[in-house]
Amino acid sequence: MIRWILTLFCVLMVLCTAMPVMAQEVQIQNLTETQVQQLNELRQKAFAATDLGDFPTAEGYWTQLIELLPDNPVGWSNRGNSRVSQNKLEDAIADFNQAIELTPDAPDPYLNRGTAYEGLGEWEKAIADYKRVLELDPNDAMAYNNLGNAKAGQGRWKEAIADYQKATELAPNFAFARSNYALALYQAGQKEEAIRNLRNIIRKYPQFPDVRAALTAVLWAEGKQGEAESNWVAAVGLDKRYQDLNWVKTVRRWPPVMVAALEKFLTLQ
Repeated sequence: MIRWILTLFCVLMVLCTAMPVMAQEVQIQNLTETQVQQLNELRQKAFAATDLGDFPTAEGYWTQLIELLPDNPVGWSNRGNSRVSQNKLEDAIADFNQAIELTPDAPDPYLNRGTAYEGLGEWEKAIADYKRVLELDPNDAMAYNNLGNAKAGQGRWKEAIADYQKATELAPNFAFARSNYALALYQAGQKEEAIRNLRNIIRKYPQFPDVRAALTAVLWAEGKQGEAESNWVAAVGLDKRYQDLNWVKTVRRWPPVMVAALEKFLTLQ
């Protein structure tokens, strides 16, 4: 089963600025007017398919764009994203490799390749990619969040907590980084602090199903059944996937202690 981090679990980010403007302009100047129109139409269709979650169709459009502009890393990176969403991880990595070869100083292909490596459980390769992103942009909150996810995959919870905390400092409104931070605190035994953080997130983002489900699990463990049930109704109303414990464990990748807490709720223990 693929084990994605937040960015790919929520919504795949579409890259559109990975290529230097001057190089892109030179390529476009070499196209006919008909090809430029075709290029714009394909981009729009690819974005629309991605928004609809139709990733096989999006992949096809990005392939056509690559055929028009084979030296543009944008197409390679975006096709890689669409392939990750279909669990075609090796193919996605090949696309990200091509994007990196074309623009080795662009952070996005490294970030996205790291998520594919995570899906394969290749934590050290993922960590190396996220560290490369941070070399290029030391204030990249997403890279810190993903670095925390990769370290969590190795069971390095204290280090993961520090990375999540850094991500939230850089981007206070990065809700998933805040959620990851709270869940990691719970895994590390800092339960009161974790619950306090989860409650604070819900005050700001009441429609956030991840935190609603997490509160369900931890409040049930605390014996607060009524409040736990209330949060659960909200969680499954927003996202029914939290009813699937295997999905929570292998795709959303909650920490083991959190998964166990949710299992107790689901089995009424």
